[in-house]
Amino acid sequence: MKPIDVLIVDDQSLIRAGFSALLSAEEDMRVIGTAASGTEAVALARRDKPQIVLMDIRMPDGDGISAAAQITGELETRVIMLTTFELDEYILDSIRAGASGFLVKDTEPAALIDAVRVVAGGDSLLSPSVTRKLLSQIAATPKRERPDDRMLKELTVREREVLAQIGAGKTNAEIAAALYITPLTAKTHVSRIIGKLAVRDRTSLVVLAYESGLITPGAQGEAGR
Repeated sequence: MKPIDVLIVDDQSLIRAGFSALLSAEEDMRVIGTAASGTEAVALARRDKPQIVLMDIRMPDGDGISAAAQITGELETRVIMLTTFELDEYILDSIRAGASGFLVKDTEPAALIDAVRVVAGGDSLLSPSVTRKLLSQIAATPKRERPDDRMLKELTVREREVLAQIGAGKTNAEIAAALYITPLTAKTHVSRIIGKLAVRDRTSLVVLAYESGLITPGAQGEAGR
């Protein structure tokens, strides 16, 4: 089995060394490089095309958000943002830049390893607390031009229900329970919605669910009704 190629980006050498040693010990992972800045990260990603980039948000010489936007815009690479605090003020900007999830730097080793596998497998990382912070950021952001609402018309009634659940930060198991379907059916709906709306992953769907007007901040509790 081909290992998961990982690029680690952080301006702190101790973080780079620690994460590199941890992931290199896994049989199904390979650290193909490290970078200390966003500028260096973009150059290495273009050259080596890793599957996963662990990207610090705040760095000198090219911040992580700008670097993530360039990498996800040009490559199939998926980016996991590294934050000092789970409720980082730049969560929304990171998702708009194409990030597939978030990890705090002091996360447990097993959680870091699992996160890399999850995102490499096509899923995303968005914990309930991060979702709540994301929704509060959307609510506080001045209205942007909304995505083309005609895109949502391509969704079936059931798919709109599933998208509303995703917007509320529900897992596939929680969606299945709320809509009385199986987790496998929920997963299938999620995959189809991602394809129809032409977004990268589940985290992008959370933003789209709100910015399209399908649901509104403060109404997420109603999504399970």
